[in-house]
Amino acid sequence: MPTYIQGFGFVQVRLLGATALFWVCSFFVPKQRIARTDFPRMVLCAFLGMALNMLCFFKGIELSTPINSAVLITITPILVFVFSAILIKEKLLLPRIIGVVLGFIGALVLILFGNELRQDAPNIPLGNFLFLFNAAGFGMYLVLVKSLSAKYTTAHLLKWLFLFGLLMSLPITSQEFSAVSWATLPFEAIWRIGYVIVGTTFLTYLLNVYALKQLKASTIGVFTYLQPLIGIAYAIVVGADVFTPSKLIAAVVVLMGVYLVTKRYEARV
Repeated sequence: MPTYIQGFGFVQVRLLGATALFWVCSFFVPKQRIARTDFPRMVLCAFLGMALNMLCFFKGIELSTPINSAVLITITPILVFVFSAILIKEKLLLPRIIGVVLGFIGALVLILFGNELRQDAPNIPLGNFLFLFNAAGFGMYLVLVKSLSAKYTTAHLLKWLFLFGLLMSLPITSQEFSAVSWATLPFEAIWRIGYVIVGTTFLTYLLNVYALKQLKASTIGVFTYLQPLIGIAYAIVVGADVFTPSKLIAAVVVLMGVYLVTKRYEARV
């Protein structure tokens, strides 16, 4: 992006490819009937985890920088805790409340003070704001999909979630998808698109839902710690981004917040 495909067009490619893969996989596992009462929750999960999450992230990365996305996505476990406290009444402790505040302060540092002048990042503040919506959508998705992952096989659950997400996204993504010159795409663009479909969509969501069957949503969120480290290192190595003081401060503050939110606290008698 944006040389060969725009952000929303890429979302449709991602959803189309992953939907096809999950439906194919579902033919190789025992059939499973989805209860009608679960469809409203599935539609909401599809909106949060597939439509809103992807639309905000891909438009955000088109407008902002890779390091900003890696830092801001780190607030996902903080948001998982916030949503868990609201929806399933997870216990509120002072250190965790401080962690939530620190996480949002770190995000605000990037949004307010990360306005660089770059040709490949035309609107960094707006892009950073979209990353926040991306993190919020995925955080809520992790909380809500937990109960569904316990009832259904991963392939059958995700084939419906991605299909719903694809249908919801079409009115926004179809125009940019149609503008892609597919016949003239070079191999350099094709293999990268393939990697996004298979690696960062199909396998990522597959492993996420499988992990949710074994672990708590908040535990899954902790692994977001790794994303900024890998993302920042890779962006710097390939020359796609530079690490500025504001990004360093934001990363430290956000990681401190995540640590306080996800740390285990002994119950006091």
